[in-house]
Amino acid sequence: MNKTNLHSIASVLFGMLISLIGFVNAYWGNDPYFGLIIIGLAFFYYLPLIDLLRRLFAPKFFYVLKIVLGILILWASLGVGELEDKLAMMLSSFPYPNITGI
Repeated sequence: MNKTNLHSIASVLFGMLISLIGFVNAYWGNDPYFGLIIIGLAFFYYLPLIDLLRRLFAPKFFYVLKIVLGILILWASLGVGELEDKLAMMLSSFPYPNITGI
């Protein structure tokens, strides 16, 4: 496997992780809009958008931007977004969402 394929696979896997974090934040907890923003930001990591942005930006800038964005999303989800509490809430009432902020 060459380096670009490895980067693409890692990017898609990380995008899927961020999408799942956004899904949990959107449907369990007190701020569904925060989860929708995270889901929207996760699309940055999927391949078609990555290919388009690679053509527009320099590769070094693009990788730095992805790393900074990933750190900010993880920090917001794990620290500010209280992901552990929302996961426990999701597991206790899985088929039905529990949105408390609306």
